[in-house]
Amino acid sequence: MNSSLKPEDLARVTIDKKLTDAGWLVQDKKRMNLFAAKEGVHGVAIREMDTTTGPVDYMLFIAGKACGVIEAKKDGVSLGGVAEQSGRYSVSKSAFTQRWMDELPFTYEATSAEIRFCDYRDPKARSRAVFHFHKPETLKKWLEEEKTLRARFHDLPELNTNGLRDCQIEAISGIEKSLKLNEPRALLQMATGSGKTFTAVTQIFRLAHYAKTKRVLFLVDRGNLGRQAKKEFEQYDTPVDGRKFTSHYNVNILGTTGVADTTKVTISTIQRLYSQLSGVELDDDADERSGYEIEEETLSNTPRAVSYNSEIPIEAFDLVIIDECHRSIYNLWRQVIEYFDAFIIGLTATPTKKTIGFFNQNLVAEYTHEKAVIDKVNVGYDIYRIKTKKTEQGDLIEAGTAVQVRDRLTKKQRQEVLDQDQAYSKTQLDRSVIAPNQIRTVLTAFKERCLPECFSERSWVPKTLIFAKDDDHADRIVDKVREVFNEGNSFCKKITYRVGKKAAEDTIAEFRTSPRLRVAVTVDMIATGTDIKPLECLIFMRDVRSQAYYEQMKGRGTRVIDIDSLHQVTPDAKAKTRFVLVDAVGVTESDKTESKAMEKKPSVSTEKLMEQIARGDRSADTLQSLGNRLVRLDLTLDEKQRAMLSELIGKPLALVAGELIRSTNEEYLEQQAKIQFGTDAPTQEQRDEVYKPIADAAVKPFHNPDVRETIEKVRRQTDQVIDDSADELQDAGFDVEKAQHIIKSFKQFIADNKAELSAIELIYSKPYQQRHLSYEQIEALAENIQAPPYNIAPIEVWKAYQQLETAKVKGLPPATLLTNIVSLISYATGLKDVLEPFPEVVERRFNAWAQQQQHSGTKFTPAQLEWLNLIKQQIAQNAEMMMDDFDYAPFNQQGGALRARQLFGENLSNVIDELNGYLIA
Repeated sequence: MNSSLKPEDLARVTIDKKLTDAGWLVQDKKRMNLFAAKEGVHGVAIREMDTTTGPVDYMLFIAGKACGVIEAKKDGVSLGGVAEQSGRYSVSKSAFTQRWMDELPFTYEATSAEIRFCDYRDPKARSRAVFHFHKPETLKKWLEEEKTLRARFHDLPELNTNGLRDCQIEAISGIEKSLKLNEPRALLQMATGSGKTFTAVTQIFRLAHYAKTKRVLFLVDRGNLGRQAKKEFEQYDTPVDGRKFTSHYNVNILGTTGVADTTKVTISTIQRLYSQLSGVELDDDADERSGYEIEEETLSNTPRAVSYNSEIPIEAFDLVIIDECHRSIYNLWRQVIEYFDAFIIGLTATPTKKTIGFFNQNLVAEYTHEKAVIDKVNVGYDIYRIKTKKTEQGDLIEAGTAVQVRDRLTKKQRQEVLDQDQAYSKTQLDRSVIAPNQIRTVLTAFKERCLPECFSERSWVPKTLIFAKDDDHADRIVDKVREVFNEGNSFCKKITYRVGKKAAEDTIAEFRTSPRLRVAVTVDMIATGTDIKPLECLIFMRDVRSQAYYEQMKGRGTRVIDIDSLHQVTPDAKAKTRFVLVDAVGVTESDKTESKAMEKKPSVSTEKLMEQIARGDRSADTLQSLGNRLVRLDLTLDEKQRAMLSELIGKPLALVAGELIRSTNEEYLEQQAKIQFGTDAPTQEQRDEVYKPIADAAVKPFHNPDVRETIEKVRRQTDQVIDDSADELQDAGFDVEKAQHIIKSFKQFIADNKAELSAIELIYSKPYQQRHLSYEQIEALAENIQAPPYNIAPIEVWKAYQQLETAKVKGLPPATLLTNIVSLISYATGLKDVLEPFPEVVERRFNAWAQQQQHSGTKFTPAQLEWLNLIKQQIAQNAEMMMDDFDYAPFNQQGGALRARQLFGENLSNVIDELNGYLIA
């Protein structure tokens, strides 16, 4: 490029190229040919076109008629104030020219790096930033339309709410209000299982049918969710005529052929969209990896750069809907999203502050998990914690032990005898150390402790999903599940992208509907979005640092399911009222952050980073990236490797990593600059001057080629030591915080229902002799407690008290005993100091009553005592004895009411009333 050109001329060179790329012919005024032959629409941009207020930098012509102007500025000029200038040119006349409209509707302001656009036909027209110029074909179509898209948004009819939940109505209303206000971005929070995709399909149909939206891009988190979304479109019954969505409009998954003109909805992952825009070939498994998983692994905040692609121009879509707005959407893929001149709508169950910020704080509807539980759209959950020695503390393999050593890549094993003790931490499990018995111990605790305590009435193992650390870990878990439960291959299967798309989707379908497949093990393939309603257990055997990703993973268990559908896959399940989150690694206790990414050069290898530093690279990105890599490497080292590196370097590797990272810390550098230069506001030059010697000192170890080679050798080490020693179960039980929450909810239930529930009133407000409950009242009480918003079973309240107030809780009753609620309310309200199973209370009081009868001179025959014991048992089980009960077992087998009257005569009713009052008191 000619360096002698003025800045304005340099900008115009780039603008010319961008116009040409978009299909415009760029001409000088003297060489004007408004009908120059060019394939497609005759779109011509004339430089320095005269107007009554002076020459405009470019005037745009389509089919020989003027339609818009471009005002070009040198780089660095703020374009915000230039719109008035381009607007003035748009209403100025140009001699002898034909115009599409008296006032030209399209205005652009541009530098070589920035473009702003406005269509003055829009309601309350305002400029917006665009990635590139629009094609002339597009502007011609817009000119031929009676109204602009933004104007058509105001013509949307009232929403037909039939078949929609309140949260879906709120969501659609919020989106449409945002569109009418011309808000470029909007975020929708909807709890998992509340019908986000159905809401999106409903919204897309309304926009396509009534606002004539041209094309919509529907972005999904993973490939299999795209195929799942396509089925939703295919099954959607449109409200206008009952026909399916796909009978009105074409819905396609983005492929190598790009975006067809006839396609209304294009479904894609962000990875595949980037591949199509940039021409970069997509890895086979890239489509199947969750953005949450990618961001955890790479911690990359370097956006994927895109260039203009005339095959997929910026106006290819009117609307972009992003299903699951994880961090990588506004870090890794931000420029891909912002490429299109389209409204952006985000859907998520778990918005973070950064997500809300990306969507301009325009949160148009909120439907949280808590609201969904109250509405019976979601179910709540209990946390069951399993701790083993190896999981919590790691372990020690003593010197002289013969161990198996496995190559991580080839899986080949060899035997070695350790020449010194080898300690390993819990973070090294399933990385440098494999401990098969750790997996076995966790799964045995799940089988023998968790299932009997959480699903005591079941013989079928509830549908269970296990989250593994990686594909190899998943394989080992699958083997151990089959062994621990003594079941075959059909009982437990792996679902990861490594098994292949078709096989994985077939297994997902089987897991959703087959009674045989009880346990599935995954890494990330069904960690987000996938709908498996019968799930009742989630086992975390991997930790997760991202709060949003953790919430997504939990969301797999929240979906409700009707009883008939649940019975088809789990025959002995009464209903799905909650799910159990089994925490085997402390995932519920670890810090969850949306921290700033430290990895600045994800595409540069560790070996290359060290070489760059040795050559003299002192950029902050390089130092910070290497420091981050070394922190991770240190976590995988055993004590022998760690000591060897410390001796070679002269200090621990963790310290070297810390010095690299600290050397790039802006706050630290500013503080040092303040001290060195004696100023409260150091300049950038002063901070740079401070940075150089600190960086030089931090990178000093990497001038030594032996250090670089040894780190690379250790980093590539693929051996995994197999620790076959036994693991120890340290604890298995409900989470303390969850127990506190259950008790709080139970007490809130009592407080909320004092006046309404007669059963409660009968317990603590009636005189002693009248404290009497009916079975129906207890049953109604139990149903109310287990319903939203409380969602707690009486036995879970009992277990919570047992965990937190052990000394005051005497025993654990059968979970099915409805009369447990009598004891619980008496204890929770302070009427009783001890919580004990109701049958035991009845037994003790019956013995006391019998002794009182004896002291008062009343004697019972052996036959009468036998029947009194039967009456006692009836009261213990049902909290009352009625005359009608004599017609049922076990009384009818002994002669029923007739025999009772023979034994007790006219005193029978008095005996029953007395026992009801005394035993339940």
